[in-house]
Amino acid sequence: MFDLDGTLVDSRLDFSLLCQRLGWPQGTAILEHLHSLPSDTERQRASRIIEDFELEGAQQAGWMPGAEQLLQQLAELQFPRAILTRNMRRATALCCQQLQIPIELVLTREDAPAKPQPHGLWQIADRLQLPVSQLLYVGDYLFDLQTAANAGARSCLFRYGDNGRFADQADFVVDDLLQLLQLLPVR
Repeated sequence: MFDLDGTLVDSRLDFSLLCQRLGWPQGTAILEHLHSLPSDTERQRASRIIEDFELEGAQQAGWMPGAEQLLQQLAELQFPRAILTRNMRRATALCCQQLQIPIELVLTREDAPAKPQPHGLWQIADRLQLPVSQLLYVGDYLFDLQTAANAGARSCLFRYGDNGRFADQADFVVDDLLQLLQLLPVR
């Protein structure tokens, strides 16, 4: 099971720029702050800015190194695959369509409470008819690792850049997505 942005695809999302567009302090937890805004007008304005930002990212998205090859090999091995993302459905669908991502089970923030809430992984486990403890959720950010822990699944950090600071929160760490193939049970 995979996160989308920063794990399978590079949408070139600059969250500092998004905070600037929103007029929020850098480092603000976007979705959490959005829901805390005091008026419908403020929430609607911020939602439009966030949606435009996500759509821009989806239009310019490209594969992360090794991601396309990994997904092809997992499909050949008939391993179940799913995506759980904090992105909105429209941007996620655009990204998946443009890159022809071979994953049918995709949950967005419209389908389940946003990560780090565990509900999305529980839904994935239910749809795949697997115990959640058998899921391995791969992501690049703390919310991904927390989601897996909150759901009772295992987590894997795809480490690059400065996200290594989250390594102690992960069950596994890979520096190359193709290393994930070594973590798979023999079939």
